[in-house]
Amino acid sequence: QPHMEESGGGSVQPGGSLRLSCVVSGYTYSSYSMAWFRQSPGKEREGVAGIDSDGTTNYAPSVKGRFTISKDNAKSPLYLQMNSLKPEDTATYYCAAVFGGNRYPASLEPGHMDYWGKGTLVTVSS
Repeated sequence: QPHMEESGGGSVQPGGSLRLSCVVSGYTYSSYSMAWFRQSPGKEREGVAGIDSDGTTNYAPSVKGRFTISKDNAKSPLYLQMNSLKPEDTATYYCAAVFGGNRYPASLEPGHMDYWGKGTLVTVSS
């Protein structure tokens, strides 16, 4: 059973930047689809950015051009570089994954993910 842990959240002013990281431990894999999701109080969890082992990336329209998802290889951490942050980006951010066979390439659907981290809080406020 893989363990996934996010880090890098915090408070930032509008227009600022943060980089989130997600480390997978306790599991060996080669093919994957991984993604960042976020959820704020009273709202549904939404997919923000996804990436798969073929290098395909996928972004929600609300973050396209501002956020960049990256992962160099199966053993490296998953990152989310967030630039030009807005107050509406405030949420708890979760990394999630499905391993084996790249069944859901760069998916942003929560139901496609098998494993989740516990989340890291991002607050954008002046």
